[in-house]
Parts: sequence; structure tokens; C-alpha cells
Amino acid sequence: MKKIIRLLLAIVLTVLWGCENDGLEVNDIRDLEVPEGFVLSAGTSTVFKNSSYAYDTEADWVAKIPANEKRFTHGDRLYDNPLNSGNGLGPVYAGYSCGSCHRNAGRTKPGLWTQNGQDPDGTPVYGSGTYGFSSMLVYVTRKNGAFFQDYGRVIHDQSIMGVTAEGKLECRWHSEQFTFPDGEPYELVYPEYTITDWYKPTYRDTDDPIRPEDLFCTVRVPLRHVGMGQMMALDPNEIEALAQKSNYPEYGISGRCNYITERGQLRLGLSGNKAQHADLTVELGFSSDMGVTNSRYPEEICEGQMQMQQGSMMGLLYDKLDISTEDMEDVDYYLHGLGVPARRLGSASTQVDYKGKRISERQLIEKGEQMFFEAKCHLCHVTTLHTKPRGAALLNGTELPWLGNQTIHPYSDYLLHDMGSEIMGVGLNDNYVSGLARGNEWRTTPLWGIGLQEKVNAHTYFLHDGRARNLQEAILWHGGEGEASKNLFKKMHKDDRSALIKFLESL
Repeated sequence: MKKIIRLLLAIVLTVLWGCENDGLEVNDIRDLEVPEGFVLSAGTSTVFKNSSYAYDTEADWVAKIPANEKRFTHGDRLYDNPLNSGNGLGPVYAGYSCGSCHRNAGRTKPGLWTQNGQDPDGTPVYGSGTYGFSSMLVYVTRKNGAFFQDYGRVIHDQSIMGVTAEGKLECRWHSEQFTFPDGEPYELVYPEYTITDWYKPTYRDTDDPIRPEDLFCTVRVPLRHVGMGQMMALDPNEIEALAQKSNYPEYGISGRCNYITERGQLRLGLSGNKAQHADLTVELGFSSDMGVTNSRYPEEICEGQMQMQQGSMMGLLYDKLDISTEDMEDVDYYLHGLGVPARRLGSASTQVDYKGKRISERQLIEKGEQMFFEAKCHLCHVTTLHTKPRGAALLNGTELPWLGNQTIHPYSDYLLHDMGSEIMGVGLNDNYVSGLARGNEWRTTPLWGIGLQEKVNAHTYFLHDGRARNLQEAILWHGGEGEASKNLFKKMHKDDRSALIKFLESL
């Protein structure tokens, strides 16, 4: 009888799947061949690359369907193609293409770590520079939370020829020495920001200068575009259930959802450092980051400002949109269609040292995974989530059922957590409110693909502003709800700390 029931259930599920996906080619997890030494990260969207293109490879369901591949390729081209003043860039901007800040769909090295001068006392100065882009967004608000009328929420530190940038960012790094309980020293660095070269250094319609002490400044470096489609296909009920469950008073952890009103609807926030967006922000990126007008944001980002007049004197026209909705949706398609790198288990034959004995690299990674759980990292960096049955929908309504019904391993709960304000007197509190997220609250960063960032982008700067120079420093910046896990990590044997880092590098 049980066999008959299982057979009938299988038939019903097959019929329902066929009805929902009539005329579509679909992939099944059983169609994937998993190479030795790899583990699936994102179901049928898992890719098995360990190179600089690990983030920038289409998922299997894209590559095997010509119509999908065509749209993906077009979106990829639009994502990477450099813009100029003749095809929509500016007048002011932060990057000249999506790919200028997200090289290979990753995190281009930010200008915060590119020295462009020094103070009279020899202190190195980093920041915007003069390279046409700086791979970062500079947010400013007045201390009462209001934006500057002449600038909006972002200082655009680049501009087309003949136009004045809104301002330039200078960064000076301050360091502090610490020690682990076992006596091993470590160092953390904290950025101090200064805005220079304001295009209008006074408050609107006054002669009052903008004083550094009157504003909050925070910087965001690019996010990895790994798992974007899976994130948009997440089951919101599962995320909200995690928020209800995420209460571990013994570790000081209590995650919560961010909600944001976009397109006139109150929706669950998932994307962005503070889960402050309900979509992949393609339209906002074209507008705010590159100055490219579109149907959702038809005005120039410097509308009514001096730069508009400067651009007009150069013969630039502002009477038509710079990019179509169809083209933007193809960029959205590209982002949704990117594969997620498989977990790498490590070599079973390569030997490494661990507590005075020789073990395989694979065993070291397994030990690191054990340490990850012992430090309770998994309470926020949740290992396993699921996507909705119908997958995701793009900005112009195209549905992507191939992203549906997948078991994925992003190592994130996509919830907000208080990350503290105590380390070096500031912690990770940037005083910037996004939706319901306060300045000290951040979305749990998805960890999948994190171990390949150095291969993809040739650097290991982490956290929202790149202050962590490696994964260990990223852990040690955890305060607030991350304090207990950080302390458990600090108390570990040195080899166990190294094993945990090795595990993170395998993701």
C-alpha cells in the first residue's frame, strides 16, 4: 500500500510540475554531475569553476537553453560595456559601468586602499583618486538624518570631462593592536573619512560652510554578485520564520527582518548591506551609480544642480532616457542567471600541519567546519535555505521558474543583526539608517563564494567598507550580536582558528 501511495504522489507532483512549467525546459538536480571534491552550493545553479571567472559564469539552466543564453549574453555585455558622455554616463557618477565596480561580477579593489597622496607628517591618504572610478559609494547625511539638498544621499566623486564632481573622498586609516588569549597579536584598522573639493561647499541658499562635524559619512564597497538569483527566489515565509526563531539570549542574538516600500508595495528586504532593497537595484544602479536615466528614475542625479548647466553647455541633452526597460531587464537576467561556485572540499592527499601532526587538507577543512559550528557562527550564517516553487521574477515581469524548488547553502539568514559599536570606539555602527535598519544593524553577509574573492578580484578586503584586510579581521570586527561567536573564536587553539579560516576559504 505504501508503494502505491508513493507512486500516486510522484505522478501528481509530475503532473503539477508539468502544468506549471508547460513548454519550458527544466533542469533537475539529478542531471548534474558533481566532480570529485566539490559539493553543490545552489542546486542546479551550481558551477564548478575555481578561477577568476568563478563568479562570472552562467548557470546550467542558462547555458543549455539558447533563448536564455541569448538574454544572459546581452545582459552581460550591457553590464560590462564602458559608458561615456555620448551614451548616457553622468554628468556625475561613481562608476562607468557595472563591471567597473564589480569586476568579474565580484568586488573591484576599492579606492579606500589605493594611496593617492600623503599629509605633511607622512600619513598616507587614500580615496577617490583620479582614475575615472573608485569602486565605492560615499553616503553622507546631516547628523539629524536629513540629506543635503544639493547632494542627495550619495557624493558622486567622478564626472565627465568639463563637469565638476560633487566632491572627493579622502580616507586615513587608524590602527590598534590587540592580542588573542594565547598571546598572539593582531591589529585592526578603522577608516577616518573627509570630504574635500565640494562642488558647492555651503548649505543651500546660505553662506554657511559644510563642516565635517555636522555630517555622518559612510562608505560602501561593492558586493559580490554571487547568488543574486537565488536570493530573489528565496521563500519569504522561511526568512520571516527564521526571524521569529532567531532568538538566542544565551549568545545575545536576535535577528529581524527589514521591510522596504518599493514600487508602492511594502516588501521584505533581502539585498544590500542592510537588506534595504527588495530587488537587485538594476534601475537604481544605472541611475545613482552611473547617472543613466531610465523609466523608473527619469531625472538626472544632479537635477537642478550646477553640473546640469555645465553638461548643457557641453551640448549634452537631457530630454530622453538613456537606457530602455528591456535592456535593464536583460542586465537583471544576467545577474539572476549567474552560477554559484561549488564548495571545494580540499585535497584528500595534500598533507598539512595541525596541532603537531600531519592531516589532509580535507580533514583540516572538516575540522574548520566543526569550529564554525562550535563558535555558533551558524546561528546567523544559516547553512541551508530553500527557494519558492515558482522561482523569481525580473524587473519587467519575466519569470524564472528554473530558480524554483532549490535547496541552497548561502550561509546567511538574510536578517538584520546589531553588530555593535564598541570596537575602537565605533565598531560597525555607521549611523546610517536604511529602511528599518539602524546604523549598527547589518544583514548577515552570505558567505558562499567568499573564499574565491582573492582569485576573482586579487584582494581580500571584506565588510561593508573594506576595513577588514582578511577573513580573520572580518571575524574580529564582530561585536554586538556577534560578540559571543567572536570570543569563542578568539579562545580557540591557534590551529583551530586557522582551520576555521580554511573552511571559510572553501565556501
